[in-house]
Amino acid sequence: MALVKTLNKIIREANFLSLAGNLLFAVFGFAGFAILARTFPLNVFGEWVLYISSATFIEMFRFGITNWAIIRYLSGVEKEQRLKYIGSNALIILIATIGIAIVIWSFHLAFPGPIKRAGYELFFTWYPFLALINMPFNTALVIMQADQRFGKILFVKTLNSGGFFFVLLANYLFFKMTLTQLVWAQLGINLVTSAICVIAGWDGMRHIRKATRETNKVLLDFGKYTIFTLIGTNLLRSADTLIISLSPMGTAAVALYSIPMKLTELQQIPLRSFVATAFPKMSKASMQGKIEEVKELFYTYSGVLSYLLLVISVITFVFADFFVLVLGGRQYLGNDPITGVNTADIVRIFSVYGLLLPIDRMTGAGLDSINKPNRNFQKVMYMAITNIIGDLIAVFLFKSLALVAIASILFTALGIWVGYYYLDKQLMLNYRKIFTSGIDFYVSMYQKFRKSKQLSR
Repeated sequence: MALVKTLNKIIREANFLSLAGNLLFAVFGFAGFAILARTFPLNVFGEWVLYISSATFIEMFRFGITNWAIIRYLSGVEKEQRLKYIGSNALIILIATIGIAIVIWSFHLAFPGPIKRAGYELFFTWYPFLALINMPFNTALVIMQADQRFGKILFVKTLNSGGFFFVLLANYLFFKMTLTQLVWAQLGINLVTSAICVIAGWDGMRHIRKATRETNKVLLDFGKYTIFTLIGTNLLRSADTLIISLSPMGTAAVALYSIPMKLTELQQIPLRSFVATAFPKMSKASMQGKIEEVKELFYTYSGVLSYLLLVISVITFVFADFFVLVLGGRQYLGNDPITGVNTADIVRIFSVYGLLLPIDRMTGAGLDSINKPNRNFQKVMYMAITNIIGDLIAVFLFKSLALVAIASILFTALGIWVGYYYLDKQLMLNYRKIFTSGIDFYVSMYQKFRKSKQLSR
């Protein structure tokens, strides 16, 4: 009985629900990716990768204006002020979405030939529609995260990502749709998800009229740093794909590199989940002046994630060929006859990269939580510049995708050093506590499990 109560408590806990949501999202994402890799030839699949990676980059820009700011400020305000912030968030996102749609369509009209030749036709044609359609459910997700309503987040993500996965599966088995038709299906599923969020009142769009100059200014003042931080963060991932696509290696190399890139998401599932719960807690403690609590949260989350990512990275390194086979199929195993790329070797390099991610991400979350988004922005810019320079040298000088992956290790190491330096100046940290706090957490969890198991006998 005690064990059942313990399990129920764990299942309802925010970290578990956040992890479950991201895990389910990742499972559908991985499975859908694997189906697409088997549905289309390399060059066509490469076009889909360019569409998705470009859309992800712009999504970061669009929602980065207010996402972290709204999460931080909703942590410590009363109801009336809360509605003003929610209204400001919706207003800013609406204006940004319309502006981005106009810019993208204008570029498409001005440069249709070069865009099509580079493989970006899908993105410039359809992303503006996607941006307008998915706006309500994305604003709903960020409000839910601020409120730590991870059960609702789990429902919305399951509906959206699960729906598209079943479309991809049905297409693979029966329909054989074109890429354009798959985009239409994606738009339809996003429309249904957004409609449910609007009807349920989760999106906050109806509070636009309550936005004030003051709340607009607060969100934008914070967001002017976090937006570029998020753009820089996304550049760390999408710059690889963009630079490879512009190189003589072309869209086939993009498809090959996309397999290990997708597998890095396996490492980042727990990372995103725990950071999503850590940031609101650290922000609330910071706004209440509880600096020691901020430090303890930083130590615990960094340590727990470091040991967890160590296990995941070892598994990814050892079973790299198996993961490539499952995700991409046999066509991605061994050395590619045209580019000479060994996809499994790149997966192993990325498994080393995964070891560095926890402290890097937690220093960024820590800086934002103590209202130092400018320092986090500087940190990410140093990383982005290092990554772009490394990618250009790797692709155009050495023509090596493996060196592109190694550049990821170098810029992340730099990010850890810079981020920890800035955070240490504010909090006076003890880096040894990161690792001792992580061990203490796992020991405590083990002891609680043993105690509950004994009581259930």
